[in-house]
Amino acid sequence: MITHLSGKLVEKNPTYVIVECNGVGYFLNISLHTFSLLKDEENIRLFTHLQVKEDSHTLFGFVEKAEREIFRLLISVSGIGSSTARTMLSSLSPTQVRDAIANGDVPSIQAIKGIGAKTAQRVILDLKDKILKVYDMGEVSLQSNNTSKEEALSALEVLGFVRRQSEKVVDKVLAEDTTLSVEDIIKRALKNL
Repeated sequence: MITHLSGKLVEKNPTYVIVECNGVGYFLNISLHTFSLLKDEENIRLFTHLQVKEDSHTLFGFVEKAEREIFRLLISVSGIGSSTARTMLSSLSPTQVRDAIANGDVPSIQAIKGIGAKTAQRVILDLKDKILKVYDMGEVSLQSNNTSKEEALSALEVLGFVRRQSEKVVDKVLAEDTTLSVEDIIKRALKNL
């Protein structure tokens, strides 16, 4: 129902923020990850998830769309409520949660307060296939400061290629010759895709 809010940041705490939009103040529950990414700017934009229960309507806020998607996947698992999902996203970054699920890393998920072995296994079992769809959402490769590589990957994504697949091919091309221009990287990558 409410997909995002843009407005004035009235109050900022590690667990919640209050955002004023056209005279209405919205109380949004946030994770520590979102708290750390929020700048102390007057105007902010947060992606939201509205949880409707019999006795309450609770709004959750996220700086990144990918974090919201992971939150939604987590709460779809039996035994994981919104507070546990928020704890997971406060203990680990969305990327770490995503990677732990994708790689079947039970100890990392079990290390989060309130999650036992069975729940950790259920999270992995239920979400392993679904989490891969979130893999490329707004993510930029952290292991590269190479702007040519990033530009080439962006161009290949626009052309319809999957980022992870393109990244392997571009890495291979750059391993052969690191002095290539963006255009040459793209041309060589296209031959191998």
